[in-house]
Amino acid sequence: MEHIIQLHIERLPEGVYLATSDDVQGLVAQGRTIQETIEIARDVARKLIEAQSDASAKPLPAVRDAFDYPLIVAT
Repeated sequence: MEHIIQLHIERLPEGVYLATSDDVQGLVAQGRTIQETIEIARDVARKLIEAQSDASAKPLPAVRDAFDYPLIVAT
């Protein structure tokens, strides 16, 4: 099953990017680029969701037929 989670990505003073999420407790990922950070965050989220998949966990929303996606375009 696919889920949509919101990531918060920020550039740190060291020049790397840090991703966290309020949707998946414990999700922290760091990468050299935004793309690398998102890929690492996806892997971390998958593992955390699998580890936290018990009846008391708040269910994540499933992927809908349409959703908004912020597209970053460098110029």
